[in-house]
Amino acid sequence: MKILRYTIAIAGALAALTTANVRADELVIWSRTNGPAEDKALKQIFSEFEAANPGVTIKMETRSVDEHKSALRIAAASKAGPDLYYMWAGLGLGGEFVKAGMSAPVDEYYAKYKWNERLRPLADAYTTLYPPNRHGVPYQLNGEAIYYNKELFKKAGIAQPPQSYDELVAAAAKLKQAGIPAITFGGSVNWHVMRLMDVLLETKCGAKAHDALIAMTVKWSETTCATDAFNEFHKWTSEYTLKPFMSYDQTQSRKLFEANRAAMMLEGDWMANQLRTETKTPQEFGVFAFPTGTDRLYGFGVNFYINPNGKKDLAAKFLDYFVSDKVQQENLGAFGPLGVNKNVAPKNPDVFDKAWFGLFDQYKASFVNGDQGFPLDVTTEYWRIINAVATDTMESGKAAAALQAFIDKRG
Repeated sequence: MKILRYTIAIAGALAALTTANVRADELVIWSRTNGPAEDKALKQIFSEFEAANPGVTIKMETRSVDEHKSALRIAAASKAGPDLYYMWAGLGLGGEFVKAGMSAPVDEYYAKYKWNERLRPLADAYTTLYPPNRHGVPYQLNGEAIYYNKELFKKAGIAQPPQSYDELVAAAAKLKQAGIPAITFGGSVNWHVMRLMDVLLETKCGAKAHDALIAMTVKWSETTCATDAFNEFHKWTSEYTLKPFMSYDQTQSRKLFEANRAAMMLEGDWMANQLRTETKTPQEFGVFAFPTGTDRLYGFGVNFYINPNGKKDLAAKFLDYFVSDKVQQENLGAFGPLGVNKNVAPKNPDVFDKAWFGLFDQYKASFVNGDQGFPLDVTTEYWRIINAVATDTMESGKAAAALQAFIDKRG
């Protein structure tokens, strides 16, 4: 664990929960371990906020993702913890802490600071997932789409990115015929190949039924499109995916994509920076949205949530500064390629910037990764079943029923 702002490392989550000695003017923030660029930006933002608010200091504690979640769960049980914390905004992650009483509604602060007037609609939508109140303020917005190799598409006779799912399947078939694996995934990490299943559920079920399946308000075993999606998933993993994909991880999968071993990869907007730094010719790659046929972009949001037991007003004041035009423009790229503020834009956009800003402007709604929509135990079973279908140890036609059987046992 690392603590910013000249603090001393603490020996575990329980020690971190001791707040009796925290000064009234100290804002405590918990987050997962940040990258170097993000760390640098946050230090600068904290310093500027402290200078503008004499007497206020900010202390940020960072942990690995799993340790961060565990520490927050301990905090929720003890009604202690930080004033602000970083968390993915889906019903299954951010929703866990909202349900646990670890998040203060922010409706009054939205009215006071008029955040909805400056936030991107897609980012702002992640604060409305927990009715009847708003929870969290956008920290980061990410989209996930298909990166493709222009030269490999050309070799297979594909003139332009597919505009429909049928065109995508036809493109995959052309690539296969040309001896080119259509897509690559890192199957040794559960969440990477899960992305394929997520977008196929959206494609086969549509937005309304997909949301109902993730919310578990309809039965997977009785929803025909769920089985259709699992069947389609198996077709992709058996016919069109670079093998042996279950033996390597996401990073290795990306390296194979960069080495022209597969024509496509379903990845987040952050991969644009990786292609810029890890390849000599990033212009040879392009981006298009997975053509689900709905009006929603695949992706996720991250919020800063305010602890109801913390310094709510000070936390909101800091968040107002964080999402301001000035801070977001000065730090564009530090928290992902796209800022949460709709008034900011890159000064010298390249092909990736133009593609991603175009997608975020085009789509006004999104759907999240399965592991951010499900509770943790259901996510684990979802992964197990996906992996079983991908490795031919479970028939795809039985997968939806298997998942429903697990859900039913939860009660």
